[in-house]
Amino acid sequence: MNRRAFVTGLGALLAAPFPVWAQQSGRVYRVGAMAVAPTPHLVAAWQQGLRDRGWIEGQNIFVQYRYSLGRDELFSEFAAEFVRLKVDVIVAVSDVAVQAAKEATSTIPIVMAAGSDPVAAGFVASLARPGGQVTGMPMFTAELAAKQLDLLKEMIPRIVRVAVLAERTRSGLSSWTAARAAGERLGLILEQLLVGNPEEFGAALATVARQRPDALLVVTGTTFYAYIAQLVEFARARRLPTIYSFREAVEAGGLVAYTTMLREMFRRVAAYVDKILKGAKPADLPVEQPTKFELVINLKTAKALGLTIPPSLLLRADQVIDP
Repeated sequence: MNRRAFVTGLGALLAAPFPVWAQQSGRVYRVGAMAVAPTPHLVAAWQQGLRDRGWIEGQNIFVQYRYSLGRDELFSEFAAEFVRLKVDVIVAVSDVAVQAAKEATSTIPIVMAAGSDPVAAGFVASLARPGGQVTGMPMFTAELAAKQLDLLKEMIPRIVRVAVLAERTRSGLSSWTAARAAGERLGLILEQLLVGNPEEFGAALATVARQRPDALLVVTGTTFYAYIAQLVEFARARRLPTIYSFREAVEAGGLVAYTTMLREMFRRVAAYVDKILKGAKPADLPVEQPTKFELVINLKTAKALGLTIPPSLLLRADQVIDP
């Protein structure tokens, strides 16, 4: 399979060619969306958010989807392609994707749906007044890593050594800083493992396997979404209690996740696109921080690990998977 087929054939959920615009009556706006991996349920939430505001794909708006599948270098190609196609808005679901879009264009509005600290990443001047071409809604807050460690310690009081997988990005480093502070408060010894490409991901897992920590924390970051299956299988094979930043990992057999309610977030991202297409400037649209989070626990996995989940956690869980 050639690179073009890899990018568009596997990536696009809606593969209609751009000439379809000419077949529609009135103006059809163009949106380029790029992310790490296909997420049909989140795309459905995003599309519902568009429909709620009167935007129907294939009628008055057309979206081209691109997925890197863990190959971050592709984001620059996607961004350059969107510039050539003269899209009206770029939606970037990764810190690396946002950076690639910023480097490709200084005029096309960029709506981010990624990262945890857009100010630290240099994407916006401030949350209240972004001041440039980028706005949107980050997936996570850096403090989420601290809360995840709190939950992990409450679930398994005996743990002492925790490996922490984090993205090699500014947002990933912000999450690590929050995790390190929480680790000191909880009396945990943390091992930082930074991941920026598939080779580093494999090396990080090899390090975890060699060091055999008591637990693993996969902090916020879209990079790891492409590796959910591998992470869950790795944790299962080594009987390693792991807390994730995506509920999909728990649905796939992972132990526990504490995460942003991503479906709601993607509906909100559609609101940013709506406002921009109606004339608003990104510089004037405040960045929203996530406010809704969910705790998901897989009891089958807990039993396989020999863990008894405290009743207090089960009562607070938004969903308990108990096949």
